[in-house]
Amino acid sequence: MTGPLKNGVFKHNNTVAPKTERVLPLFSLKGKTAIVSGAGAGIGLAVAQGFAEAGANVVLWYHSNKKALDRAAEIEKTYGVKCKAYQVDVTDDAAVKKAVNEQVREFNGRLDVFVANSGIPWTQGPAIDGEVAHYRKVVATDLDGTFYCARAAGEIWRRQGKEGTDMNGKKLENYSYGSFVATASMSGHIVNIPQLQAAYNAAKAGVIHLCRSLAVEWVQFARVNTVSPGYMATEISDFVPPETKSIWKDKIPMGREGEAHELKGAFLFLASDASSYATGTDIIVDGGYVLP
Repeated sequence: MTGPLKNGVFKHNNTVAPKTERVLPLFSLKGKTAIVSGAGAGIGLAVAQGFAEAGANVVLWYHSNKKALDRAAEIEKTYGVKCKAYQVDVTDDAAVKKAVNEQVREFNGRLDVFVANSGIPWTQGPAIDGEVAHYRKVVATDLDGTFYCARAAGEIWRRQGKEGTDMNGKKLENYSYGSFVATASMSGHIVNIPQLQAAYNAAKAGVIHLCRSLAVEWVQFARVNTVSPGYMATEISDFVPPETKSIWKDKIPMGREGEAHELKGAFLFLASDASSYATGTDIIVDGGYVLP
Protein backbone atom coordinates (compact mmCIF):
# COMPACT_ATOMS: atom_id res chain seq x y z
CA MET A 1 0.00 0.00 0.00
CA THR A 2 1.83 3.05 -1.30
CA GLY A 3 -0.79 5.76 -0.89
CA PRO A 4 -3.77 6.88 -2.96
CA LEU A 5 -1.87 9.46 -5.04
CA LYS A 6 0.70 9.10 -7.81
CA ASN A 7 2.30 12.09 -9.53
CA GLY A 8 -0.26 14.40 -7.97
CA VAL A 9 -3.38 12.55 -9.18
CA PHE A 10 -5.43 9.76 -7.66
CA LYS A 11 -4.62 6.23 -8.66
CA HIS A 12 -7.40 4.41 -10.46
CA ASN A 13 -9.32 1.72 -8.57
CA ASN A 14 -8.25 2.79 -5.09
CA THR A 15 -11.34 0.94 -3.83
CA VAL A 16 -13.66 -1.83 -4.98
CA ALA A 17 -17.44 -2.08 -4.81
CA PRO A 18 -19.21 -4.65 -2.61
CA LYS A 19 -19.95 -7.93 -4.37
CA THR A 20 -23.60 -8.03 -3.35
CA GLU A 21 -26.11 -5.75 -5.01
CA ARG A 22 -29.01 -6.52 -2.65
CA VAL A 23 -29.60 -3.63 -0.28
CA LEU A 24 -30.53 -5.24 3.04
CA PRO A 25 -27.39 -7.41 3.27
CA LEU A 26 -25.33 -4.25 2.74
CA PHE A 27 -26.71 -2.85 6.01
CA SER A 28 -25.71 -5.93 7.99
CA LEU A 29 -22.89 -5.69 10.54
CA LYS A 30 -23.07 -9.35 11.50
CA GLY A 31 -19.77 -10.63 12.87
CA LYS A 32 -18.18 -7.18 12.78
CA THR A 33 -16.75 -5.19 15.69
CA ALA A 34 -17.64 -1.59 16.46
CA ILE A 35 -16.42 0.83 19.11
CA VAL A 36 -18.68 3.72 20.11
CA SER A 37 -17.35 6.47 22.38
CA GLY A 38 -19.64 8.52 24.59
CA ALA A 39 -22.01 5.57 24.66
CA GLY A 40 -23.25 5.67 28.24
CA ALA A 41 -26.45 7.44 27.21
CA GLY A 42 -28.00 9.62 24.53
CA ILE A 43 -26.82 9.45 20.93
CA GLY A 44 -23.92 7.08 21.56
CA LEU A 45 -26.09 4.54 23.36
CA ALA A 46 -28.72 4.66 20.61
CA VAL A 47 -26.04 4.13 17.97
CA ALA A 48 -24.58 1.19 19.88
CA GLN A 49 -28.04 -0.37 20.14
CA GLY A 50 -28.58 0.14 16.42
CA PHE A 51 -25.29 -1.55 15.55
CA ALA A 52 -26.14 -4.47 17.84
CA GLU A 53 -29.52 -4.80 16.10
CA ALA A 54 -27.59 -5.06 12.83
CA GLY A 55 -25.46 -7.88 14.27
CA ALA A 56 -22.28 -6.12 15.41
CA ASN A 57 -20.30 -6.87 18.53
CA VAL A 58 -20.08 -3.51 20.25
CA VAL A 59 -17.63 -1.84 22.63
CA LEU A 60 -19.14 1.01 24.66
CA TRP A 61 -16.89 3.79 25.93
CA TYR A 62 -17.94 6.06 28.75
CA HIS A 63 -16.24 8.78 30.77
CA SER A 64 -18.15 8.99 34.06
CA ASN A 65 -21.57 7.41 33.44
CA LYS A 66 -21.15 3.96 34.98
CA LYS A 67 -24.69 3.06 33.87
CA ALA A 68 -22.95 2.13 30.62
CA LEU A 69 -21.96 -1.14 32.29
CA ASP A 70 -25.63 -2.06 32.75
CA ARG A 71 -26.53 -0.86 29.26
CA ALA A 72 -23.84 -3.10 27.77
CA ALA A 73 -25.21 -6.12 29.62
CA GLU A 74 -28.71 -5.29 28.36
CA ILE A 75 -27.52 -4.99 24.76
CA GLU A 76 -25.70 -8.31 24.99
CA LYS A 77 -28.78 -10.06 26.36
CA THR A 78 -31.28 -8.43 24.01
CA TYR A 79 -29.44 -8.80 20.72
CA GLY A 80 -27.27 -11.86 21.32
CA VAL A 81 -24.00 -10.11 20.50
CA LYS A 82 -20.87 -9.45 22.51
CA CYS A 83 -21.03 -6.08 24.24
CA LYS A 84 -18.89 -4.59 27.00
CA ALA A 85 -18.38 -1.11 28.44
CA TYR A 86 -15.04 0.48 29.32
CA GLN A 87 -14.10 3.77 30.94
CA VAL A 88 -11.84 5.67 28.54
CA ASP A 89 -10.63 9.28 28.58
CA VAL A 90 -10.70 10.38 24.94
CA THR A 91 -8.58 13.45 25.74
CA ASP A 92 -5.62 11.16 26.52
CA ASP A 93 -3.97 10.02 23.29
CA ALA A 94 -2.01 7.20 24.91
CA ALA A 95 -5.07 5.93 26.80
CA VAL A 96 -7.13 5.90 23.62
CA LYS A 97 -4.55 3.94 21.67
CA LYS A 98 -4.09 1.44 24.50
CA ALA A 99 -7.85 0.94 24.88
CA VAL A 100 -8.45 0.46 21.16
CA ASN A 101 -5.72 -2.14 20.77
CA GLU A 102 -6.60 -4.09 23.91
CA GLN A 103 -10.32 -4.14 23.20
CA VAL A 104 -9.94 -5.04 19.53
CA ARG A 105 -7.77 -7.96 20.59
CA GLU A 106 -10.50 -9.05 23.02
CA PHE A 107 -13.25 -8.64 20.42
CA ASN A 108 -12.21 -11.19 17.77
CA GLY A 109 -9.00 -9.32 16.94
CA ARG A 110 -10.67 -7.10 14.34
CA LEU A 111 -12.05 -3.58 14.05
CA ASP A 112 -14.67 -2.63 11.47
CA VAL A 113 -16.32 0.54 12.77
CA PHE A 114 -15.39 3.35 15.12
CA VAL A 115 -17.88 6.04 16.10
CA ALA A 116 -16.26 9.06 17.75
CA ASN A 117 -19.25 10.42 19.62
CA SER A 118 -17.78 11.82 22.84
CA GLY A 119 -18.53 15.50 23.24
CA ILE A 120 -19.38 18.21 25.74
CA PRO A 121 -21.20 21.54 25.27
CA TRP A 122 -19.98 25.07 25.84
CA THR A 123 -21.95 26.39 28.81
CA GLN A 124 -20.37 29.78 29.63
CA GLY A 125 -22.02 32.17 27.17
CA PRO A 126 -19.99 34.87 25.38
CA ALA A 127 -16.49 33.75 24.37
CA ILE A 128 -14.91 36.83 25.94
CA ASP A 129 -16.47 36.11 29.33
CA GLY A 130 -15.92 32.34 29.38
CA GLU A 131 -12.96 30.66 31.05
CA VAL A 132 -10.04 29.61 28.90
CA ALA A 133 -9.95 26.35 30.85
CA HIS A 134 -13.50 25.62 29.72
CA TYR A 135 -12.57 26.39 26.11
CA ARG A 136 -9.67 23.96 26.33
CA LYS A 137 -11.88 21.24 27.80
CA VAL A 138 -14.47 21.62 25.02
CA VAL A 139 -11.88 21.53 22.25
CA ALA A 140 -9.89 18.74 23.93
CA THR A 141 -12.98 16.54 24.14
CA ASP A 142 -14.85 17.40 20.96
CA LEU A 143 -12.01 17.90 18.46
CA ASP A 144 -8.78 16.54 19.94
CA GLY A 145 -10.57 13.42 21.20
CA THR A 146 -11.93 12.75 17.73
CA PHE A 147 -8.42 13.08 16.28
CA TYR A 148 -6.95 10.67 18.84
CA CYS A 149 -9.69 8.10 18.21
CA ALA A 150 -9.19 8.40 14.46
CA ARG A 151 -5.42 7.86 14.72
CA ALA A 152 -5.80 4.75 16.86
CA ALA A 153 -8.47 3.21 14.65
CA GLY A 154 -6.70 4.25 11.46
CA GLU A 155 -3.52 2.41 12.40
CA ILE A 156 -5.50 -0.81 12.73
CA TRP A 157 -7.37 -0.31 9.45
CA ARG A 158 -4.18 0.47 7.58
CA ARG A 159 -2.68 -2.80 8.75
CA GLN A 160 -5.88 -4.77 8.11
CA GLY A 161 -6.08 -3.30 4.61
CA LYS A 162 -2.46 -4.15 3.84
CA GLU A 163 -2.32 -7.62 5.38
CA GLY A 164 -5.95 -8.77 5.19
CA THR A 165 -5.70 -10.42 8.60
CA ASP A 166 -6.90 -9.82 12.13
CA MET A 167 -4.60 -9.36 15.13
CA ASN A 168 -4.30 -13.13 15.45
CA GLY A 169 -3.08 -13.57 11.89
CA LYS A 170 -6.36 -15.06 10.67
CA LYS A 171 -7.79 -14.02 7.33
CA LEU A 172 -10.50 -11.38 7.71
CA GLU A 173 -13.90 -12.61 6.58
CA ASN A 174 -16.70 -10.29 5.43
CA TYR A 175 -14.37 -7.30 5.50
CA SER A 176 -13.84 -4.53 3.00
CA TYR A 177 -12.71 -1.30 4.65
CA GLY A 178 -12.79 0.35 8.03
CA SER A 179 -15.51 2.92 8.71
CA PHE A 180 -14.89 5.93 10.93
CA VAL A 181 -17.95 8.02 11.77
CA ALA A 182 -17.73 11.13 13.95
CA THR A 183 -20.61 12.94 15.58
CA ALA A 184 -20.32 16.52 14.38
CA SER A 185 -23.21 18.97 14.67
CA MET A 186 -25.32 21.36 12.65
CA SER A 187 -23.37 23.88 14.78
CA GLY A 188 -20.43 23.12 12.50
CA HIS A 189 -22.47 24.65 9.68
CA ILE A 190 -24.38 27.53 11.31
CA VAL A 191 -24.08 29.96 14.24
CA ASN A 192 -26.63 29.04 16.89
CA ILE A 193 -28.89 31.58 18.57
CA PRO A 194 -29.95 32.64 21.15
CA GLN A 195 -27.25 30.74 23.07
CA LEU A 196 -23.65 31.75 22.46
CA GLN A 197 -21.21 28.89 21.95
CA ALA A 198 -18.36 29.91 19.66
CA ALA A 199 -15.92 27.30 21.00
CA TYR A 200 -18.35 24.42 20.46
CA ASN A 201 -19.22 25.61 16.96
CA ALA A 202 -15.55 25.88 16.03
CA ALA A 203 -14.77 22.44 17.44
CA LYS A 204 -17.57 20.80 15.48
CA ALA A 205 -16.62 22.60 12.26
CA GLY A 206 -13.14 21.23 12.89
CA VAL A 207 -14.50 17.71 13.26
CA ILE A 208 -16.23 17.94 9.89
CA HIS A 209 -13.15 19.18 8.06
CA LEU A 210 -10.85 16.77 9.90
CA CYS A 211 -12.96 13.88 8.68
CA ARG A 212 -13.10 15.21 5.12
CA SER A 213 -9.32 15.42 5.14
CA LEU A 214 -8.87 11.94 6.57
CA ALA A 215 -11.28 10.59 3.96
CA VAL A 216 -8.71 11.47 1.31
CA GLU A 217 -5.72 10.24 3.30
CA TRP A 218 -7.35 6.91 4.14
CA VAL A 219 -9.27 6.19 0.95
CA GLN A 220 -7.45 2.90 0.34
CA PHE A 221 -8.27 1.36 3.71
CA ALA A 222 -11.10 3.25 5.45
CA ARG A 223 -14.06 5.52 4.80
CA VAL A 224 -14.48 8.60 7.00
CA ASN A 225 -17.79 10.41 7.41
CA THR A 226 -19.74 12.54 9.87
CA VAL A 227 -23.29 12.92 11.13
CA SER A 228 -24.41 16.41 12.13
CA PRO A 229 -27.38 16.23 14.50
CA GLY A 230 -29.54 19.23 15.24
CA TYR A 231 -31.16 19.79 18.62
CA MET A 232 -31.71 16.38 20.22
CA ALA A 233 -33.63 15.58 23.39
CA THR A 234 -30.65 14.13 25.26
CA GLU A 235 -28.83 14.77 28.53
CA ILE A 236 -26.25 17.06 26.90
CA SER A 237 -28.81 19.88 26.74
CA ASP A 238 -30.39 19.39 30.17
CA PHE A 239 -28.77 22.64 31.35
CA VAL A 240 -30.67 24.69 28.75
CA PRO A 241 -33.72 26.56 30.13
CA PRO A 242 -37.19 25.78 28.64
CA GLU A 243 -37.44 29.34 27.29
CA THR A 244 -34.39 28.78 25.10
CA LYS A 245 -35.64 25.40 23.91
CA SER A 246 -38.90 27.08 22.90
CA ILE A 247 -36.91 29.48 20.71
CA TRP A 248 -35.15 26.49 19.14
CA LYS A 249 -38.49 24.93 18.23
CA ASP A 250 -39.61 28.22 16.68
CA LYS A 251 -36.73 27.82 14.22
CA ILE A 252 -37.11 24.10 13.45
CA PRO A 253 -39.50 23.35 10.57
CA MET A 254 -40.48 20.06 12.24
CA GLY A 255 -41.22 22.03 15.43
CA ARG A 256 -39.53 19.70 17.89
CA GLU A 257 -36.23 18.31 19.11
CA GLY A 258 -35.11 15.00 17.66
CA GLU A 259 -34.97 11.75 19.60
CA ALA A 260 -31.71 9.83 19.82
CA HIS A 261 -33.15 6.76 18.10
CA GLU A 262 -33.89 8.89 15.03
CA LEU A 263 -30.15 8.96 14.35
CA LYS A 264 -29.68 5.18 14.25
CA GLY A 265 -30.33 4.95 10.52
CA ALA A 266 -27.82 7.62 9.53
CA PHE A 267 -25.05 6.08 11.61
CA LEU A 268 -25.82 2.55 10.43
CA PHE A 269 -25.79 3.69 6.80
CA LEU A 270 -22.34 5.24 7.17
CA ALA A 271 -20.98 2.36 9.25
CA SER A 272 -22.09 -0.33 6.82
CA ASP A 273 -21.35 -1.30 3.22
CA ALA A 274 -24.62 0.37 2.26
CA SER A 275 -22.54 3.56 2.03
CA SER A 276 -19.60 1.95 0.23
CA TYR A 277 -19.21 4.89 -2.20
CA ALA A 278 -19.58 7.58 0.46
CA THR A 279 -16.53 9.10 2.10
CA GLY A 280 -15.96 12.63 3.35
CA THR A 281 -19.74 12.95 3.61
CA ASP A 282 -21.65 14.82 6.30
CA ILE A 283 -25.29 13.93 6.94
CA ILE A 284 -27.29 16.70 8.62
CA VAL A 285 -30.17 15.36 10.73
CA ASP A 286 -31.77 18.46 12.22
CA GLY A 287 -35.50 18.53 11.47
CA GLY A 288 -34.76 21.12 8.78
CA TYR A 289 -33.21 23.75 11.07
CA VAL A 290 -30.47 24.83 8.66
CA LEU A 291 -32.86 25.23 5.72
CA PRO A 292 -34.79 28.51 6.16
